Amino acid sequence: MNLNLSASLNIYKLLLKPGLCLPHHTVPTFNDLPIPLDRGLQKDGRNASIKAVVLDKDDCFAIPDTNDVHKPYKEKFEALKAAYPGRKLLVVSNTAGAASWDKGLKLADELHKSTGVYVLPHSAKKPGCGPEIMEYFRRHPETGVTDPSQVAVVGDRLSTDMMLANMMGGWGFWVKDGVVPLQQKSVFSRMERHLASFLLARGFEPPEPVSPFE
Repeated sequence: MNLNLSASLNIYKLLLKPGLCLPHHTVPTFNDLPIPLDRGLQKDGRNASIKAVVLDKDDCFAIPDTNDVHKPYKEKFEALKAAYPGRKLLVVSNTAGAASWDKGLKLADELHKSTGVYVLPHSAKKPGCGPEIMEYFRRHPETGVTDPSQVAVVGDRLSTDMMLANMMGGWGFWVKDGVVPLQQKSVFSRMERHLASFLLARGFEPPEPVSPFE
């Protein structure tokens, strides 16, 4: 059993700031993502300049335990790659590339070969790997990323993906329904849907990323 210690420790931050797990933009499925992603935020009245995208894998664009893009999402996936080419699109998964799960980075290599997208090797699981993500972009200045407010995180989980986005100072895009049917999702994933509704109904909001260039 691979316990996500990062999520377990950071969950306590929600007691002080419940909005940390909330998204800035929500879509039903991966196919509903706006391209470019700025469009969705601007439609919501937000000012954003997204230069790179961090993409979750399992139950976001792929069936869990597979390394292929879910067939109905392939066209959207290619459009996302075209909008954010090269290292501007980065997969950050708690399976492929995660040191505690992917020994020898075999899964990360397979995923890269299957999708053509770089996969981040990281020691801390989401939501605690923000520093490793920003270090990746610092090593690759061709992405144009100089601040977390220029990064969007796309994923299906509030307690990992959206918390990662907010803790690192980026934008969170929640893929609410994912690939797996609701009745087959884990109890934690189903609980998160109720948590989002509960918090939003009580006026909680995610923190707004602040660009140092504004």
